[in-house]
Amino acid sequence: MHQDRYMKLQRFSAWCGFILLVGFMAAYTTGGLITPMDPTLSSDEVVEWLKDNQTGILACVAIMVLTVPFEYPFVVVTSLQLKRIEGGWGLLSMTQVLTGVVAPIGFFFPLAILSAAAYRPERHSADVLSAMVDIYWLMLVGNACIFVLQVWCIGYGALIDRRAKPIFPRWFGWLNIVLGVALIPGAFVYLNKTGPFAWNGLLAYLIPTIVYTIWKIATPAMLLRAIKHEEAELAEAKEKSEATAQLATS
Repeated sequence: MHQDRYMKLQRFSAWCGFILLVGFMAAYTTGGLITPMDPTLSSDEVVEWLKDNQTGILACVAIMVLTVPFEYPFVVVTSLQLKRIEGGWGLLSMTQVLTGVVAPIGFFFPLAILSAAAYRPERHSADVLSAMVDIYWLMLVGNACIFVLQVWCIGYGALIDRRAKPIFPRWFGWLNIVLGVALIPGAFVYLNKTGPFAWNGLLAYLIPTIVYTIWKIATPAMLLRAIKHEEAELAEAKEKSEATAQLATS
């Protein structure tokens, strides 16, 4: 592939991170899902919540179906930059791309279940609908740990990069480490209905959501920076190669 086209594809893939952020915010705001419902609501209260948000939930799922595919080029370009740190495909770049490819399941599966509950709520009992809504919140918040290895690979890669012009700044490496740690409390939503470890709690939901939002802004910005540096490196290498060739023929 021509170098210019390759760099354009990389930049588009990095911009996909911003597309994802806007899409996620639009989808969850439309669905009334930015703030989780109270895990202690009764079955009848859950059904009332579901019916009140029915149209928004279904619209949210439609937006997410259109948005989430942009995750794949975003994940791949991240691994391409990690590959530069490792000097070729290695453990960090491969683990990041594999965990990143699986990560959209953390959105798709719970949303599919919630959309099924919202699609025809009049046909199901309150107990069934309540169980389906529980599955949505438990999977969405509890399965966030899928991202831990992904962001730790990025973070570790940034911290071990000792080149004169690091591909990612060290603060970005620490941001990824912090995000991975912040996602771990989500695993405890299965054991708690109230408190900081519930699916609407401070440690399981609020702090991870804030850190993830910061990460979703910082990562595409850092990727665009890294791509710009890569382009400059390639241009410099090309100039040196041409100069060497001219000397050889003179």
